[in-house]
Amino acid sequence: MGKITEILGVAQSRAKDMNLPYEGALMPDEACAILQSAPGAKLVDVRSRAELDFVGRIPGAVEIEWATYPGMKPNPHFLAALEQQVDKEALVLFICRSGARSHFAANVATQAGYGDCYNVLAGFEGDLNAEKHRNTANGWRVLGLPWEQS
Repeated sequence: MGKITEILGVAQSRAKDMNLPYEGALMPDEACAILQSAPGAKLVDVRSRAELDFVGRIPGAVEIEWATYPGMKPNPHFLAALEQQVDKEALVLFICRSGARSHFAANVATQAGYGDCYNVLAGFEGDLNAEKHRNTANGWRVLGLPWEQS
């Protein structure tokens, strides 16, 4: 449990430094290490179905859209779906394309009584580079972490 405790401690410090409203902020490689080492931890991928279908999926992730495509309208059933699929006592990691939607999802889950919520910074596709492209600088996929194409 030493490695998990160390990673979560860094993530909690990062969240405190960033004044985030949830437990912690993880880098993608840290999130992957937690998922591989902490039984019961859940990764909730909040990207749209279109993103999952056309960009790629993370094996074993719980998939609940934060916003629906087209139009990226908020999913009114997000919290109900989360409560059906993820125990409130679980260690929950939220991921999206870049870390923005997952930030909001982690915040909403925390407000709903999930006590151990973490956002995955940089998300699946990472930050924009100088040419405004993703998948070059950071993110789950760039780091070569487990993912698959549909």
